[in-house]
Amino acid sequence: MHRLFVAIRPPEDARDLLIDAMDDSPALRWVGDEQLHLTLRFIGEVERPVANDIAAALDRVRSSNFQIRISSTGKFEKRNGGALWAGIEPKTPVVGLAAKVERALQQVGLEPEHRVFLPHITLARWNRRNSEAVDAFLRRTSDLHSEPFDVDRFILFESKLSRHGPHYEEVADFALL
Repeated sequence: MHRLFVAIRPPEDARDLLIDAMDDSPALRWVGDEQLHLTLRFIGEVERPVANDIAAALDRVRSSNFQIRISSTGKFEKRNGGALWAGIEPKTPVVGLAAKVERALQQVGLEPEHRVFLPHITLARWNRRNSEAVDAFLRRTSDLHSEPFDVDRFILFESKLSRHGPHYEEVADFALL
């Protein structure tokens, strides 16, 4: 089985900005540089023949390249914790690309994604509510933003889980025109 997702990988200078914004709070589990990405669609576990069909379908996605920038930070909260994230703007080209990826995946038989798509880059997670560390990060990074950067490709990743956390391997990349 292959655990797959489709994402945009920010360039090094944008990733450096995000890493520099991270602090040493023990209440937050920060992601590493190799894990910084903007998910277009989480696929989940599939067999190799389906993974091959997915790669072929993604290769047929056509979209123009575009520019985005990191803009703002926020949080998703759940009962037992949550995630800190960096937002992007403009959202429209990313939402459009994600919709094309979604259509391609449905054409190979994947179930539709029912969650609302909110373009973001996950920065940290926490297991239980720790509002002090979360709120301090959000206050400190309220004006976080990067210079605009080009998005000229998207990537099919495989996520390999271990006791040390996930490791992402690039399976294929797909150029935007």
